[in-house]
Amino acid sequence: MSIKLIALDTDGTLLNSHGKILTSTKEAVKKALDRGIKVVLCSGRPIAGLQHYMDELGIEGSAEYVVTLNGAITRDADDDIITKDLVPSSFYRKMTAFALEHQIPFNIVDVDSRIITSDHDINPMVYVQAYENKATLYVRAPEEMPDDLEIAKGCFVGDSDLLNQWEKEIRKVFGKDLYVVRADEHFIELLNPRVSKGNGLKELCQNLNISSKGVMAVGDERNDISMFSFAGIAVCMGNGSDEAKKHADFITSSNDEDGISKAFNKFIF
Repeated sequence: MSIKLIALDTDGTLLNSHGKILTSTKEAVKKALDRGIKVVLCSGRPIAGLQHYMDELGIEGSAEYVVTLNGAITRDADDDIITKDLVPSSFYRKMTAFALEHQIPFNIVDVDSRIITSDHDINPMVYVQAYENKATLYVRAPEEMPDDLEIAKGCFVGDSDLLNQWEKEIRKVFGKDLYVVRADEHFIELLNPRVSKGNGLKELCQNLNISSKGVMAVGDERNDISMFSFAGIAVCMGNGSDEAKKHADFITSSNDEDGISKAFNKFIF
């Protein structure tokens, strides 16, 4: 079956090691779009951190889509929400209390891409998180938050040693009720248990009447494995993690070595 939809991770996949989109990638995406193939960014980032890349690639209009926040929210390229699976607001106080008790920086991201924390001593990685996602950062005490707060995800943030120390306990405390994912060495994310990139991609394809066999997914990390499992063709970047590579049908070159365009040429063009 020919490919109808391409799901692209962003960090480590769409973007090279300098955070830029290679010219070869832009050309490959344009060629795919011109052929009527949907190119869908599937990212842990909120929409605010993806819009400029969509603009750069020409992914626009109500007939194109983006899967954000590891599958929590899917939007069309006009920014209308198609599906959303949120963290119940009742978990906000529990998450912030755990973070305070164990001295782990913590914030939540809401459906409007705002980053909200009760930490007054802001961890530098949170500033990086806000900058990379073009998100506004708010400091609010838990008691200031509304009961109907729409939480897309909770984020424990810090250096790898700190998160390695507490990851097992975080999974023990929250893993029965929430989806806990180590997005990278600096972030442990907590999402609705229905959420994964794979589920977000599956829901979108069901809405579009596209079979999984007509999907190619390209990624590099553990949070991409669920979409690898769904897609008919799973491509891991050469710079990807060993775990992600185990679940791939094909390993392409790295994100600095035209990995995306090589995969497009092999399976599509």
